[in-house]
Amino acid sequence: MKAFRLLIVVVLIGGCWAGIGWAADKTGAVPSDSYLIGTGDVLEIAVWKEEALTKRLSVLPDGKITFPLIGEVQAAGRTVAQLKKDIESRLVPYVSDPALSVIVHQVNSLMIYVIGRVKQPGRFVLNLKINVLQALSMAGGLNSFAKRDQIKIFRGSEGKNVIYNFDYDDVSAGKNLSQNIILMRGDVVVAR
Repeated sequence: MKAFRLLIVVVLIGGCWAGIGWAADKTGAVPSDSYLIGTGDVLEIAVWKEEALTKRLSVLPDGKITFPLIGEVQAAGRTVAQLKKDIESRLVPYVSDPALSVIVHQVNSLMIYVIGRVKQPGRFVLNLKINVLQALSMAGGLNSFAKRDQIKIFRGSEGKNVIYNFDYDDVSAGKNLSQNIILMRGDVVVAR
């Protein structure tokens, strides 16, 4: 019965956040105005009526891609719209009025890490927004030795580390839901 109640809470909490839609819309496309491209993402770039300028490229560890005619372009840390504008402006000397499309074909840079006293610790690629409770579920849940009220989330932000506390029993009972934060690229969830 306790497991069933936990499942209901997970579904309810997850459903609330699922409607926000950060990584992909209903078509699977990543919104160009909000998503920041990261290393490892696969981009599909096409110039209309220029078959030689249609490429599927991976963002390299240095954050760059190499596109024909223009060479290296910084992609990581930029939105799709920013990258599109940059490539279009660089292509103008070679292609008059380029009609360019840039699509994030595959999101590989949104990773979180769940470590410590969980059943399946590891690195997880995110394809949609998830919260701490969902991340713990992805890691198989807490093991029997975990201190359920001492879970920590470590987030690197602008050269500083921010630590968030998470009490599993409180959140799963529907209390203190503000602890159940949406995870961001690079977050580390530590179950003690």
